[in-house]
Amino acid sequence: MPSFDVVSEVDMQEVRNAVDQAARELATRYDFKGTNSTLELGDDEIKMATASEDRLFALRTLLEEKLVKRKVSLKSIDYGKVEEASGGTVRQSAAIVAGISSDKARELNKFIKNLGLKGIQSQTQGEELRVNGKKRDDLQGVIAALKAEDFGLPLQFQNFRD
Repeated sequence: MPSFDVVSEVDMQEVRNAVDQAARELATRYDFKGTNSTLELGDDEIKMATASEDRLFALRTLLEEKLVKRKVSLKSIDYGKVEEASGGTVRQSAAIVAGISSDKARELNKFIKNLGLKGIQSQTQGEELRVNGKKRDDLQGVIAALKAEDFGLPLQFQNFRD
């Protein structure tokens, strides 16, 4: 029986490279001179700190440009609240979201069921979704429908087996 897995993964090496590039550019850009702006990568989040909210917006834009160049989906970045820090500075953290949460998995399962394709079943397996079907063409239709819909997270399709 043909099947495939739906996953949501982030290449952490590419995220690390993008943050490093952005931090290097941050150190040399004229508009960030004297703002004490920092950009740090933690285990599963990116911490940004700078002098004002408009500089923070520019820092976010710089980071997003580097992430897009490295083909990291911006859907995998979840920005937190802008917080006031000491000395009149502001900071913000951006969580890196990987995996399909149980709520999103339920939403994906419901979407696949509502497609009305015969013989298609889907079940959650940890942080991924396994989709089984009788016909390969039906599975390819499911992939096309999932790509067309926006679920708020980057989806990849793996282990397509006949």
